[in-house]
Amino acid sequence: MGKKNKPSLSLSHFVGVVVFSLCFVPKSVLGVKQELRFGKNGEFKILQVADMHFAEGKTTPCIDVFPKQMPSCSDINTTSFVKRMIQAEKPDFIVFTGDNIFGFDAIDAAKSLNAAFRPAIASNIPWAAVLGNHDQESTLSREGVMKHVVGLKNTLSQVNPAEAHIIDGFGNYNLEIGGVKGSCFENKSALNLYFLDSGDYSTVPAIRGYGWIKPSQQLWFQRTSAKLQRAYMRQPEKQKGPAPGLVYFHIPLPEFASFDSSNFTGVRQEGISSASVNSGFFTTMVEAGDVKAVFTGHDHLNDFCGELTGIQLCYAGGFGYHAYGKAGWSRRARVVVASLEKTGKGSWGDVKSIKTWKRLDDVNLTAIDRQVLWSKSLAGVHRKKQVGDHE
Repeated sequence: MGKKNKPSLSLSHFVGVVVFSLCFVPKSVLGVKQELRFGKNGEFKILQVADMHFAEGKTTPCIDVFPKQMPSCSDINTTSFVKRMIQAEKPDFIVFTGDNIFGFDAIDAAKSLNAAFRPAIASNIPWAAVLGNHDQESTLSREGVMKHVVGLKNTLSQVNPAEAHIIDGFGNYNLEIGGVKGSCFENKSALNLYFLDSGDYSTVPAIRGYGWIKPSQQLWFQRTSAKLQRAYMRQPEKQKGPAPGLVYFHIPLPEFASFDSSNFTGVRQEGISSASVNSGFFTTMVEAGDVKAVFTGHDHLNDFCGELTGIQLCYAGGFGYHAYGKAGWSRRARVVVASLEKTGKGSWGDVKSIKTWKRLDDVNLTAIDRQVLWSKSLAGVHRKKQVGDHE
């Protein structure tokens, strides 16, 4: 029997092997368990629901609606709005940014939480939540509320990060959004989400008003951001800069007061109810270098986005009907879509842009204030201008 000839390798086969070796890195290497990822259309859509203020369901009256709406308006209207938003937008992920229940009017916190999140649970869409300043005012402590939330179906919420042994609050965690399956970003987080507990009320006697994001939380954020950036800028597909980060919490930062009607999109109809002290978290985010936008609730009549030092500061606008609002000014929700860049090989690369809009709870779920929060191309132009200023 003669010696077998070795099969020849075509150029396309060789290229395929090279591309595979460059792109494929086992998940165990990155130490990341991907639970969320961009779809085959290269998009990842997030629905933000702020301030549901859910209480007892159909027996809970609405606040700040027209008199003719009062007889038939209740928490059920809030539930209906969540369902309509999910059906209309078909989000990949839902974020509830605090005051999910209005504790003072909730007889049983666990039952109210179950009812408030029921539409998200029933949708089988992954969701997460942070706490506001009213969630713990019923039959569960702040820790108890977060533990209950974590036990609900389809949630990716966490009480606190396992690696942070000492950290203030409950509900500080991050989630990673993997790239499109089959692309070089499959095992990388192309978009990072940070969630923080902005507290309820000050626990320092000399300081009045609302709570704030504490140094222990900021240290966790800094370390997490740095870790994610290191992983992103390693193989496969080394990147020159960090993956975009989005941050969600309830109480706005003092920096939200930096805007007027000339430099934001949306409306500002009430004061900025931030803590009376500035804990420096905005500066911490700027220094980290990856955060592109922050999303909060708390001030129901504000729904604007404004850019400050490269970070968009955004309100969602009031969502719930058992929450103060303004008769004739529709309850609303915010949608954010991150889109990936199409590569020359017909695959998907890193994040190209982050866009947002709001939908109103009217007959048509009217979409308003569409805007680009961040884009890779504009960021590059901005960097060039900054360099040019110092030449």
